[in-house]
Amino acid sequence: NSCLFTSIYYVVEGGVYDPACAPEMRGLISQIVSSDPAAYSEAVLGKTNEEYCTWIRRDDTWGGAIEVSILSKFYQCEICVVDTQTVRVDRFGEDAGYHKRVLLIYDGIHYDPLQKVISGSESPPQTIFSTTDDIILAQALELADEARRKRQFTDVNRFALRCMVCQTGLVGQKEAREHAKETGHTNFGEV
Repeated sequence: NSCLFTSIYYVVEGGVYDPACAPEMRGLISQIVSSDPAAYSEAVLGKTNEEYCTWIRRDDTWGGAIEVSILSKFYQCEICVVDTQTVRVDRFGEDAGYHKRVLLIYDGIHYDPLQKVISGSESPPQTIFSTTDDIILAQALELADEARRKRQFTDVNRFALRCMVCQTGLVGQKEAREHAKETGHTNFGEV
C-alpha cells in the first residue's frame, strides 16, 4: 500500500530504496494538508481535512494524484506518472518551472519507479532527468505501450476483488469503496 511513496522516494533520492520512508512521507503529506485547509478542502480531498490527515497516515491506504501533487511541490520536481492501461503521462508540477523530472509507471493499482540504465556503463541507474528531456518521456511511453500490449495493467473498474475480512466478492473499485463505506472493511485482494 506504500508503493507510491517508496517509488517517489527512490527516484527523487537517485535510486535509494528505503521502505521506512513511507510513514515519514505520509506524515509530511498530512502536515502539509492540515496546514492549508483552504487549499485542501473536503471538495478536493473527498473527505474532511481532518479525516484525510488521519486516513493518509495509515499504512493500509493508497496514495494517488493528490499525494503526487503535494510531493512534486515538496521535492520541487516534475513527477510524471506513466499509465500502462491508457499509455498516457500525467505530469505533476509541469507548470511550476522545475528543472528536474522523475518518472513512475502505474498499472492501475501499483506504482513503480522508472530509471534509465546505460548498458556497459559502471554508473548507477539514472532516476532524475531534465524537464527539457522529451526523449525520456517518449521512451517511458514506449515502455507503457509495450506493457499495455502484454495486458500488464489492472482495470480498476472491472477487476474482481474479495473482501479479505468477510470474503464478499466485489467487482471494481466502486463496489470496493461502497463496501468499505458500509462495513468499515478496507482489506481487499484481487481474485
